[in-house]
This record gives sequence, C-alpha cells and structure tokens, in this order.
Amino acid sequence: MSRIIDQGLEEQTVLLTRMGELTYEALSLSICGYLGCKSVQTQVREMSDVLVAMAGKVEDRTFELIARFQPVASDLRAIKSYMKISNDFARYGRYALDISSISDQLHGIEQCETWIRDYLVEMGDKVLFMVKTSIDALRKHDVTLAKTISSIEREIDRMYEGFLNRLLNQEEINNKCIASSILVTRYFERIADHAVYVCESIVYIVTGEKISLS
Repeated sequence: MSRIIDQGLEEQTVLLTRMGELTYEALSLSICGYLGCKSVQTQVREMSDVLVAMAGKVEDRTFELIARFQPVASDLRAIKSYMKISNDFARYGRYALDISSISDQLHGIEQCETWIRDYLVEMGDKVLFMVKTSIDALRKHDVTLAKTISSIEREIDRMYEGFLNRLLNQEEINNKCIASSILVTRYFERIADHAVYVCESIVYIVTGEKISLS
C-alpha cells in the first residue's frame, strides 16, 4: 500500500534526474567548447543558474516533506541524500561554468601540443562517463552500477597526477597552455569526486550503508 510521502519522494527523484540530465548537458557543452576553442560561457551560465534554482527547489521540498509527513528513518535517509545529491549536481554546473570561463579567458588549448589535447580529450570522456553513470544509478537506484564508479575514479586520479608529472618534465610549453590545462584537469578530477559522492549517496539510500567508493 503506497503512502502519501511516497509520491513526494518520487517527485524528488524525478526532479533530481532532470537535474542530472542538465548537468551532463552543461558539462558536455563546456568540455566540447574548451576542446574546440568555442565560446559557450553564456549558454553554460544559463544552465548553471537553472541548476542552482533546481537545487533550491529540492531543498524546499525536503523541508516540506519533513514538516508535513513526519517521515520514518528510511524516508529521512532518502530525503537527506536527495538534498545532498542536488548540491553535488549544482557543483557539476559550477565546474562546467568554470571550464567555459577558462576557455574564454586563456584560449590556452589553441597553443597546446597534440599530446596535451589528446590527454584532455581522453580524460574528459572518462569524466563524462562517470557523470552519466552517477545519473543512471540514481534513476534506477542501482547499487551495483553505483559501485562500478570506484575503478574509474581511481583512473582519473592517476591520469591527473600523471598529467602534472609529464608537464613538469617538459622543457618548453606555452604558459597559457600550462595554466588552462592544469586548471581544467583539476576540475575534471573534482567532477569525478562529486560523481563518487552521488553514487555513495545512492548506496546509502538503498541499503542504509555508509561506504567510501573512492
């Protein structure tokens, strides 16, 4: 027998899924803009603002659910986690905006060597895959899928460290290229971390278990 609160929880899931889809779109646009040397900051800013507003709506609904329905422990677990996930998605949007801003300010990728471009393309693809995984795991409340994110996150960390080490061993690289590529790879690493946080929240919602997937 369904409860009244179940409808509210389902509405939160739907709203969060929409947020996830928008974050993926914003990140894809910003990364493609950076790698393609195209200005997309205006579009990404609009998406980021929408994500912040949606996160605010999730928060408002959270307090409404608590005030109106006196949720039991499992409900509170989900409600708390949904609000946390919405903040993670809003951070995705902020990082997307930061990447588009770097692209507009530095134009550094234009002056990078081929290996740096290729490295950023590969790392960006893996990060987007992680974001998609976190969104799909949320949509399906799929614990098994959520846990697959660990191995990719470790790979992103290795790529980030490897990129910095390789840059240090290069004798001549354009300063704008160095600045923009280091910043963007750092944002990639942070986006990957937030994808892990989302997946940890999903495991907690479904099982009640607090685990570290990093």
